[in-house]
Amino acid sequence: MKKINNFLILTVLLVFFAACTKKSTEVSDLDKLRNSNNAKSYPAVQMDSMQAINSITKQKVQELLDLSTLYLSGNRNTEIDTVIYSQMESYFHKPDSLTFKRLFKELDSMKVRAVKVNNLNVYKEFYKKDTLDYAKFNVEYFDDKNKSLGSFEKNAQYILLSKPKLKKEFKFYFLDFYSKPLKKDSTLVGVTK
Repeated sequence: MKKINNFLILTVLLVFFAACTKKSTEVSDLDKLRNSNNAKSYPAVQMDSMQAINSITKQKVQELLDLSTLYLSGNRNTEIDTVIYSQMESYFHKPDSLTFKRLFKELDSMKVRAVKVNNLNVYKEFYKKDTLDYAKFNVEYFDDKNKSLGSFEKNAQYILLSKPKLKKEFKFYFLDFYSKPLKKDSTLVGVTK
C-alpha cells in the first residue's frame, strides 16, 4: 500500500511538473503583441499600380482639402496657420502665390467647413509629346452645421517623381489643383490665318 501511495504521489508530482513547464513555454498575449509587426499580423493587400495611384491620389486630395478648410476657418495670421499653409505647399511641386487662389476663393465664398471626396478616377491626357496625369473627382462641401452645400466635379493635375536613391518609390505632387483639363487644339495642322 505504501508503494502505491508513493507511486501516486510521484505521478501527481510529475503531472504537476509537466503542466508547470508547459505553461512557461507558452507565449503570453503581451509578449505576442510586443514582438509582432504588421507584416506577420496582417496580410498585405495587393494592388495593381493603377489602384495604388488612385488610392494615393484620393488620400492626397482629401488631405489637401481638409487642410484648406482648416486654414480658412482660422485667422490666417497665427503660427499654426503658417504651419498649415506650409504643409499645404508641400503637396505641390512648385507652389507660388496663385497656387491656392482658386481653391480658397471657392471654399471661402461658400463658407465651407468640411469636404468629402467621392468617385476619384485618374486618367492621362496626351498633349503634343507629353503625357499629363489628371485626377477627376467629385467633391461634396458641407457648412458648419454639416449640411451639404452641393457636390461638384473637379480636376487636379499631379506628377509622380521617382526618388533617385530608392527603386520603385515615388513622391506625389500636385502641379495644378482645381484645374481644367487641356482642351484639344482645334486648329488643323498646316492651317493658319
